[in-house]
Amino acid sequence: MPEYSVWFVCALGMGVVFLGLICIVILCSTVSFLCRKALGDSKSDASAAAAPAPVSAATPAVAPAPAAPIANRSKIVAAVSAVIAEELGTDVSAIRVVSFKKI
Repeated sequence: MPEYSVWFVCALGMGVVFLGLICIVILCSTVSFLCRKALGDSKSDASAAAAPAPVSAATPAVAPAPAAPIANRSKIVAAVSAVIAEELGTDVSAIRVVSFKKI
């Protein structure tokens, strides 16, 4: 059995990985094209791109609704504190929650 150099094995391995990645990109592009064609996507139509949908100026802007208060806030803070303490490997009493808001 021939003895291959370290650089040859490394280059061959990297080449195989990149060839595989290129094949995955080509496969994803092909499947994406087929799905768009099957679903009848209008992005490929030139007429859809040339005529944008008209925006009505008569509709008033709607103000965002105020954020609703978090229900069971103390239970949620306790659960989150317990998870953080478990992940850090400390006691729950060592966790101090300064701010907690819904995102």
